[in-house]
Amino acid sequence: MTLSNRKTGQSAPSPNEPLKRSVAGCLRALARTPDIEVAYAAEKPMLMGYGAGAKARLPEPPRKITTKDVDILRGFADSFGLRLACHNVQLHRKLSPEMQSSRAIFDAVEQARVEAIGSRRMYGVANNLTAMLEDRYHRGKYEDITDRADAPLEDALALMVRERLTGQKPPEAALKIVDLWREFIEKRAGKELDKLGATIEDQRLFAKSIHRLLETLDMGDPSTLDKDESEDDNNKNESQPEDNSQDTTGQSSEDQAFEGMELQETDSAQDDLNEGAEEAPDSPSGEFPDETDAMDSTEPAQGKRPPNQMGHNRTQSDYKAYSHKFDETIHAEDLCEGEELDRLRAFLDKQLGALQGVVGRLANRLQRRLLAQQNRAWEFDLEEGQLDPVRLPRIIIDPYQALSFRQEKDTNFRDTVVTLLIDNSGSMRGRPITVAATCADILARTLERCGVKVEILGFTTKAWKGGAARESWLQGGKPANPGRLNDLRHIIYKSADAPWRRARRNLGLMMREGLLKENIDGEALDWAHKRLLGRPEQRRILMMISDGAPVDDSTLSVNNGNYLERHLRSVIEEIETRSPVELIAIGIGHDVTRYYRRAVTIVDAEELGGVMTEKLAELFEEGVKVVRRGWR
Repeated sequence: MTLSNRKTGQSAPSPNEPLKRSVAGCLRALARTPDIEVAYAAEKPMLMGYGAGAKARLPEPPRKITTKDVDILRGFADSFGLRLACHNVQLHRKLSPEMQSSRAIFDAVEQARVEAIGSRRMYGVANNLTAMLEDRYHRGKYEDITDRADAPLEDALALMVRERLTGQKPPEAALKIVDLWREFIEKRAGKELDKLGATIEDQRLFAKSIHRLLETLDMGDPSTLDKDESEDDNNKNESQPEDNSQDTTGQSSEDQAFEGMELQETDSAQDDLNEGAEEAPDSPSGEFPDETDAMDSTEPAQGKRPPNQMGHNRTQSDYKAYSHKFDETIHAEDLCEGEELDRLRAFLDKQLGALQGVVGRLANRLQRRLLAQQNRAWEFDLEEGQLDPVRLPRIIIDPYQALSFRQEKDTNFRDTVVTLLIDNSGSMRGRPITVAATCADILARTLERCGVKVEILGFTTKAWKGGAARESWLQGGKPANPGRLNDLRHIIYKSADAPWRRARRNLGLMMREGLLKENIDGEALDWAHKRLLGRPEQRRILMMISDGAPVDDSTLSVNNGNYLERHLRSVIEEIETRSPVELIAIGIGHDVTRYYRRAVTIVDAEELGGVMTEKLAELFEEGVKVVRRGWR
């Protein structure tokens, strides 16, 4: 500390401050937006938002910085700046494929286009981006991948697109994954790759080229392009000029209108809402059909379908399982010894910390709202019921006054059961699964105090990339289209009738190393739904908590890329349109509104407790009629 700093009490500035200011200035200049907020942290680099309200988080440079560290830092800044300058987020969302695997490729290739624009124009930017990519793939240990099943197709294809657009070879750390896929991609889509350079400056035309490339890889989604082209035709017809003096060259009017706009959360929510409406069944007014209209005329008058009739008219699906022989539905206490459960529960308790306090306060608020509704409410001045003692003075004053009676009102949630279905896939490992287990624990305890029964379930698979089912398929000669090719593991952490104190330690099982594997959401959702249908409660609520689309490498390697996703959509449609069960979904860092009509997406797992309590409170609100498919 210098003498002047000692006098003022301030610490000496970091020697990297001039570099940070320089990099931040370059990012703003490249993005052509001077108001971008730039921060440095020892966390994952991230770009949040677009336009003037954008925030960029760059890696904190080490104190003893090297030339390589500087290049990597500038590479992230250049990547973010180019995305802000050359990428139209509304257009990208509009043209994105529905299928998860195709959308991952579409996103990766669009980022390659954005970075290629800067690399072709500025030599220094090209070097920075190369250093950033080399560091990314080296940290991800991509050089250790030897099997194509482990090599991400989206990364390999994005690097091959970058190679075509800039002439730069893939980074050394990613050479193996590109070599594993190169022959397959070149054979099917080599001609389409050669055409990409002609449309690099036009995001719309480039996106359509990517869709054609996906079709050559049997991963196309023509409905997205058809919808875009039909909208373009309608726009042209509606905006046909009276004369021909209008300039038709250059960028489309839609692109010009979008250029420089700031992405707002309301825009995203409205777009997602429109997407949900387009996916909904046809109805005369454009709204979702009423539940009673969707059911057969042979349904009982109460609007409930007996459990043995559910699925009778389910949407036809080609989904099947190669074998159910190796699947298991198991109680948590049967998966490991009691001593280990106690140890895992103790570990979970140590992880709670401040989170337990926050979620606990939210749960207490929920409890007060529910208990307030449980207070006795009466209807007065009735002709029958219980004699109202408050009205007795009337009779003394006027003996000819009729006796007054009262009756207690029924509450909306006394006869209710809630199922929490938690994704136990490998991507939930770490903080997300800890938060999910904590929230489930606290909410189960809270709802139990309010007289609401709670069931906590989890779903995963018994093995990575197939288990005994895949071995059986291999021994059977690899028949075509085998269907689901992994062994399911459905876990009951707490049954609805079990008291919380008896099932408390079971939630610690989620902390067990090696438990979290693949996720096959469709069958898990169907399983949880059938369990609810067998319950005697009048009102049944199913809350799905997940962080991604269904993924099982073994199944997807021998079936269509959207095989699991299509089945999930089929199950969701069945529940939402034909079942008395109320379905809600919460996505952690994953847009579940693409699948569920009543859903909410959170960016950070720390938000889960607040969202769960708020949505449950909304459902239980007295006097509020919860209309299925009405809440997004």
